[in-house]
Amino acid sequence: MKTLTIADKTISETSKPFIIAEIGVNYYDIAKKENINPMEAAKLMVKEAAIAGADAIKFQSYKAEKLASKNSPAYWDTKKETTRSQYELFKKYDKFGEDEYKELAKYTDQENTVFMSTPFDIESADYLNGLMDVFKISSSDITNIPFIEYIANMKKPIFLSTGASTVKEIREAVSTIEKEGNKQIVPMHCILNYPTKYEDANLGMIKHIEKLYPDYLVGYSDHTLPDPKMLVLTASVLFGAQIIEKHFTLDKNLPGNDHYHAMDPKDLTTFVENIEMLKQITGSFKKAPLESEKDSIKYARRSLVAKRNIPKGKVIEEEDLTWKRPGTGISPGLLKNVLGKAVLEDIKEDEILTLDKISLNGDNL
Repeated sequence: MKTLTIADKTISETSKPFIIAEIGVNYYDIAKKENINPMEAAKLMVKEAAIAGADAIKFQSYKAEKLASKNSPAYWDTKKETTRSQYELFKKYDKFGEDEYKELAKYTDQENTVFMSTPFDIESADYLNGLMDVFKISSSDITNIPFIEYIANMKKPIFLSTGASTVKEIREAVSTIEKEGNKQIVPMHCILNYPTKYEDANLGMIKHIEKLYPDYLVGYSDHTLPDPKMLVLTASVLFGAQIIEKHFTLDKNLPGNDHYHAMDPKDLTTFVENIEMLKQITGSFKKAPLESEKDSIKYARRSLVAKRNIPKGKVIEEEDLTWKRPGTGISPGLLKNVLGKAVLEDIKEDEILTLDKISLNGDNL
């Protein structure tokens, strides 16, 4: 069985999916709304995500000047996030560094959740290595082979997002990690579009990734708008995703790049409840009758029944019999074995046939 251990949590094909609430940098906007400082807002979001059922809380660690040139255009919905330069957007939200993430890692641990943050540069990867048990590589870095190689060499599990990538690009990224002696990899289906239209979600690609990498667990990083019943995330689990990541906010109505397509605590709670329901109804992967079906087997199945009075000594013909409930007598499946046998006593119309009323002549039904 495919397994992966993150902190003290073991993830397998049959375990509860590992749910990542990606706060990213949304705490800056929450801080403004609540009139608190960014650290207080980040901790508030960690707490709310933990209460709602997240297994891990993820941030993003970067400095704008190391991430994007000043001429990098937006690739998101500018009606929702009006900033048209990547550099300008990232510059708004890059104030946290090593000290702040150390504090958040400690607080996240206190909330019994796993701390994560996606590094976007070497310096961030270095200090995060001392704070995390697992790395996440963004879809945007799927072709950043030197960076992937650097992180892989840290020998920790890697969640690899595959948004907007070809199979060839995924293979090169996975191969790079494996060449560093690291085979703790979770390829994650993702559509790199904010927001992702439902018709573009393509959850069937999860199955393709699973086929490409049968020895690895697969995941899903979602950018669709949260539907009321959280069906997209729930369906991704049915398609085989065991690591689920989605942006998280406390207010989906806030302006900004990662609020309008993020889940809030209510959405997360709904998803967790869906997962519990799926776990409850999935049960065994081996078909067999259940203990609770014993009465159904006995009373809902059919028995051979006399269609008319059959006198003692008569040889049974097909016209003598029909089949009705309950299944406490001879099964209709044994009809051919019964035909041609003599009855040992009078059998009345509508009476259930049992073995003690038939002359078997040494035959074994």
